[in-house]
Amino acid sequence: MKLAVFDFDSTLMDGETIEFLADAMDVLPEVKSITQKAMAGELDFYESLVYRVSLLKGMSVSRMSQICESLPLILGGAELIAWLKNHHYKVVVMSGGFRTATLAAKSKLHFDADFSNILHHKDGVLSGEVGGEMMFSYSKGDMIERLQQILDIPKEHTLAVGDGANDLSMFAKASVKVAFCAKPILREAADICIDQKDLRLIIPHIEKF
Repeated sequence: MKLAVFDFDSTLMDGETIEFLADAMDVLPEVKSITQKAMAGELDFYESLVYRVSLLKGMSVSRMSQICESLPLILGGAELIAWLKNHHYKVVVMSGGFRTATLAAKSKLHFDADFSNILHHKDGVLSGEVGGEMMFSYSKGDMIERLQQILDIPKEHTLAVGDGANDLSMFAKASVKVAFCAKPILREAADICIDQKDLRLIIPHIEKF
C-alpha cells in the first residue's frame, strides 16, 4: 500500500474556498490579498486563517453549503485519483480550508478521506470562528506522519501534491513532492512541477514510483 496526499484549494479545486465565500459577503478584495500572502509564506497561516474567517461572520449556513457544493474542480482530478487507487494508493485530502467543501468534493472525486477545518455556526449563521485539524502551518505534515504510522506506510511510499506554503510540512513527510501550479516557495521544495491545470499530467511522472 502507498499513500497519496493532496491539498484541496487550488490543487483539486480551481480556486480558494474562502474566496468564493468572501465574494458572497462582499469582502473578496481583503480576503484575497491575505490569502495570497499566506500561500506565499509571507503571513502566519493560523493568524491569516482566523482573520479571514472572521470576515465571513453573518453568512447563512445554507448559503455557505450551496457555494461549497458548486465549487469548480480542476481538470483530471477524478481520473488521477482513480489511477492512484488502481495502483494501491490510499488517497487523502488535507485542506486548510473547510470540511463542507472537501466533503462535497469527496462525493465527486472519490478519495478515501479528508482532513480540514470547520466553520463554526449557531442558529444557522456563521459565527466568524473556525476550528479543526488543519489550522497551522505544520498541521498537514503532522497528520501525514500519524497516518503513516497507522497505515504502516513509510515516507518512501508517500506522494504529496500541493500549491502553497502551508504544503511545505506535507512535502517534508513525502518522498515524491509535486508542486501543482504552485507558488515559488513550494516549487523550490518540489521534485516535480506541473504548470498546466490538468492533474492527469502528474501520472507520467509517478508511474514508476
